Amino acid sequence: MKRLDGKLCLVTGAGRGIGEAIARAFAAEGADVIVTDKDGASAQAVADDIGRQWLRLDVGEEADWQACADAFPAVDTVVNNAGVTGFEEGMSPHDPEHVSLEDWHAVHRVNLDGTFLGCRYAIRAMREKGTGSIINISSRSGMVGIPGAAAYASSKAAIRNHSKTVALYCAEQGLNIRCNSIHPAAVLTPMWEPMLGDGPDREERMAEFVADTPMRRFGEPEEVAALAVLLASDEAAYMTGAELTIDGGLLAGSAVAPSRD
Repeated sequence: MKRLDGKLCLVTGAGRGIGEAIARAFAAEGADVIVTDKDGASAQAVADDIGRQWLRLDVGEEADWQACADAFPAVDTVVNNAGVTGFEEGMSPHDPEHVSLEDWHAVHRVNLDGTFLGCRYAIRAMREKGTGSIINISSRSGMVGIPGAAAYASSKAAIRNHSKTVALYCAEQGLNIRCNSIHPAAVLTPMWEPMLGDGPDREERMAEFVADTPMRRFGEPEEVAALAVLLASDEAAYMTGAELTIDGGLLAGSAVAPSRD
């Protein structure tokens, strides 16, 4: 048997990046995956490629979640992955002094409201069976301050805490519904495009960034997906309220190379 045989798993923001990698990894482990994304065309493309179902879902819209509940009233796993940095439409200032209230709300609407609505849907869709796994994708930015991405860091920190609240609530209710968060950093996805660009200096920009990371490389979406498979599987039956960091050692501190002189 594969690790996720017989499980119905819904993944948000699965049209690309980490969400796509998770959807593909789940399908490879035997899960019946519901590929969702605000961009219905990208969700359908991934779903068609892996032979699974898809649904257009704007995670910040309560009506979309209701439509999801109508279509899939019961699930085994929900991965709340959809997220934005706020830089998608250009590098507007997102520091604490200059970020606009409109931009602040736009980031929180997707990242935090979307996760809240996804957790609420998941609990209700898992309650009858009394078991399930909720996986929230936070970020290293939810554990440390990010001066140039105030809204993003705030939203990801809130996801980290809400995951623990959901975990405790479900346990208090006598439900075997687990909720854990994953905190990636420096994982090479389309979210990096506004910062790396596509010009001739792209490789140089990438090299400059990874030079400051302990493992001297970017992470891959598939490496995050491997953690999601673990949390969705019965192997993690005693894990809830946990936070798993996958950041190449960034939070561990500085890696100082020994002198070769």
